[in-house]
Amino acid sequence: MTDTRATQTPSPLAGKRILLIVAGGIAAYKCLELIRRLRERGAAVRCILTRAGAQFVTPLSLSALTEDKVYGELFSLTDESEMGHIQLSRDADLLVVAPATADILARMAHGLCDDLATTALLATDKPVLAAPAMNVRMWQHPATRDNLALLQARGVATVGPNEGAMACNEYGFGRMAEPAEILAAVEACFAAAADRPLAGRRALVTSGPTREPIDPVRYLSNHSSGKQGHAIAAALAALGAETTLVTGPVALADPPGPRVVRVESAEEMLAACRAALPVEVAVCAAAVADWRVAGVAGQKLKKDGGGPPRLELAENPDILATLSKPGPQRPRLVVGFAAETERLVEQAIAKRARKGCDWILANDVSAPTGTFGGDSNRIHLIGGSDDPQAVESWPVLSKTEVARRLARRIAESLGDKAT
Repeated sequence: MTDTRATQTPSPLAGKRILLIVAGGIAAYKCLELIRRLRERGAAVRCILTRAGAQFVTPLSLSALTEDKVYGELFSLTDESEMGHIQLSRDADLLVVAPATADILARMAHGLCDDLATTALLATDKPVLAAPAMNVRMWQHPATRDNLALLQARGVATVGPNEGAMACNEYGFGRMAEPAEILAAVEACFAAAADRPLAGRRALVTSGPTREPIDPVRYLSNHSSGKQGHAIAAALAALGAETTLVTGPVALADPPGPRVVRVESAEEMLAACRAALPVEVAVCAAAVADWRVAGVAGQKLKKDGGGPPRLELAENPDILATLSKPGPQRPRLVVGFAAETERLVEQAIAKRARKGCDWILANDVSAPTGTFGGDSNRIHLIGGSDDPQAVESWPVLSKTEVARRLARRIAESLGDKAT
């Protein structure tokens, strides 16, 4: 097996100029990694650091990574003479606010400009991307929700926040998106403007696990995080596809671009997929439970000393096989995943033939690989060439890069098909 496409997909960030506004939140430390990743992609980064942001990261750290001056004072005679705030805001191709605290979102929404960061945001005529980060109660507050809705209505793009533990010892949505997620959103902003080979196409992606209830408090499920499926949906949307993401329960923020439909069970996922048809491409990345409990208990099952209850299982609907069946609503391209723990390629080839899909992406989900819940993946693409038995092995890539590469292959494939 050889890797015939080992080179990285060209980045839409090459030569782009990013103005990164670092506001005051503990998540500001993530901006150091974000800068590194942006520059690896060929982007030039310049920073505005607010006074509150300087409590968490230093100008020296930002300057060392950007290899550029860090700006912070609105009334600095030196800075204004060398690079005025109007020029600073318009010299960039994209403004990124990370972390976007509740305070700066409120000031953006209401046009306040009492420091360099908000003045640059008000003066810019360039796209803006915000990565919200705050306490879960602040995120849920009606004022924050109203401010965010107002900004989104004006065209401000957002990424995150994610769900998880916070520095304030609370748990919930409010964690700033990870640098890789913000990077993908930045690339999506540029791809949306310049490179949309899937514009006018409709796509469907399934993601995450399903939960099959046993009783009102227990369920059957698996370890899928949804990271790969969500990344694929975002990548297809970034290339212009009108994308529907049908996702089981995950602890991920909605990716930028797709319309998101949330489900719990396999039967709900199949119904949502059918409702999304017709589409030209369907990517079944969800780890759908093969079985469900035939008779769900109406009350919580109790230990009563008589031994464990007997659970009669019934077979769940096969979403991949259903979408692959010939018919007027069959997508032109159906892509499945084969998550295996042994005889990876052999079983994937058999699964492709059994399900009737066009492509299968085989990946190893045995425990040591860390694929489930991890940030990287190694894919073996079967069916992507004229030889249906040919295996194209990709190197270990981030799930974002896997998604980007797959989306490009899908665009190439659909471009060769008659509309």
